[in-house]
Amino acid sequence: MHYLLVGNYGTGNFGDEALKEYFLSAFPEAKFRVLSAHPKEGKLPRLPAGIRSFFLAHWWRTLAALWKSDGLVFGGGTLFTDTESVYACLLWWWHAFVCWLLGKPFFLAFQGIGPFRTRAGEWFARWAIAHAAFVSVRDAASFQRVNLWRKNTNIIQTCDPVFSLFTAQKRDTSSQKLLVIIPRKNSPSSFSERAVQLWKSGTWQAVRILSLQPDDPQEREVCHSIAHVLSQPDSVIVPVRSVGALCRSVGQADFVFSQRYHGALAALALGVPFEVVPQGEGDKLASLSGMSSSGIAALLADGERQLKSALFPELRVSAKIQS
Repeated sequence: MHYLLVGNYGTGNFGDEALKEYFLSAFPEAKFRVLSAHPKEGKLPRLPAGIRSFFLAHWWRTLAALWKSDGLVFGGGTLFTDTESVYACLLWWWHAFVCWLLGKPFFLAFQGIGPFRTRAGEWFARWAIAHAAFVSVRDAASFQRVNLWRKNTNIIQTCDPVFSLFTAQKRDTSSQKLLVIIPRKNSPSSFSERAVQLWKSGTWQAVRILSLQPDDPQEREVCHSIAHVLSQPDSVIVPVRSVGALCRSVGQADFVFSQRYHGALAALALGVPFEVVPQGEGDKLASLSGMSSSGIAALLADGERQLKSALFPELRVSAKIQS
């Protein structure tokens, strides 16, 4: 089976690149072509959702590949939310709409849906959910939201699949009492204030600030600002570009303070106590509180099984014949 795989890939965000790594390794039965914001090494550009991308991107190659494929997989992440911009919902809806025009199925896999600030953003998401061949969501808030839209239809509640990449890593405990802080590029001043409170509690001997989008100027500025208010040198800032690098830093921590979903998820997978600051009420970060590693592993196994059944119907038929 040949599928296109789309997500917020190619933007330098650790979480999205980890999701891509997961899909390419977890589903060897599929021959994926990856759509990227900045395509390199055989990847394809995303479909244009603006005048600039329409004229500059070689999107006709993507359209041709979609026509020849068995469908398109939206590979994880919180794609359909307008928390930062309604343009994101428009972009992903456009990919779904083109699939619908071409008669190609699309699959929403391990998705975070919402929250929404605008009616337009919610409408784009509702349309995609209504027309998808398969929907699985990675958190309870998304599950509740989507079930209100698509009643009497099988919606799968699973979890973020990058969890499996984290559990494959070993924890390397530090000899120091280490506090790890993981901000976002738009972390508010209240995040820095709480970081100061934790650092000044006297519990920790060392602090480390992890940047999961290290090439973004705004995130670099936030990290430097936090280091400054903690009276620490810039050397405590650690750029993270791989699963192994994140797990090494988180695994050495005694406590993780994060506004990054995958930072908190790594702490949960490695058994490190953590505290999160959600971006908004009912978002994916809030859903991690109270979750257990065993519970997440069970949700992930079910999500993988049902996605494979949807993507590879021939395996489903083969299983029935063998039984």
